[in-house]
Amino acid sequence: MNRLASLLSLVAALSAAAVAHAALEVGQPAPDFTLTDLNGQSHSLSSFKGKIVVLEWVNPECPFVIKHYEKSTNMQDTQKAAAADGAVWLQINSAAAGKQGDFDAARAKAWQQRVGATATGYFRDQDGKVGKLYDARTTPHLFIISPEGTLLYQGGIDSIRSANPDDIAKATNYVKAALAEIKAGKPVTHASTAPYGCSVKY
Repeated sequence: MNRLASLLSLVAALSAAAVAHAALEVGQPAPDFTLTDLNGQSHSLSSFKGKIVVLEWVNPECPFVIKHYEKSTNMQDTQKAAAADGAVWLQINSAAAGKQGDFDAARAKAWQQRVGATATGYFRDQDGKVGKLYDARTTPHLFIISPEGTLLYQGGIDSIRSANPDDIAKATNYVKAALAEIKAGKPVTHASTAPYGCSVKY
């Protein structure tokens, strides 16, 4: 009997964990949040209503992020393509204090300038609340939100899960493809893909 009770407790615990970390569903409202940018200004997701919003989970020290920012300009090129269509691009770093990639504001600004990032804003989420709200698992992990606040895409930057920059040219850039389809008024073909990269350092 004790064994059965233990088993039931374990199942309940695992079920609760699954619910707590359930991935967001494409087509559902994107959860609102408020974070402070590197200049100390507070922004809410809802304040960008009326525009396409791209959320990018980032860790400047992650080899996969380095692949897309330093060994290539894949992420910057994707940011520029998004900006050209009027989209807002928000970088979020959910590394906990002292963990890999937890850059203070000055260091984060210097990194952005060095790599030529053209994001609308960069936000530190040291308590991990927003990262866990979105079930952000890797760096990078990307989300695209409609002007009405609906999640239209979540997943990886592209289709080849590697840290090798040579793979970029062979890969399908899911974010660029999704943005092009959204602009054309078409449904997103690959609306939910598997993110890849370093684990978010909660």
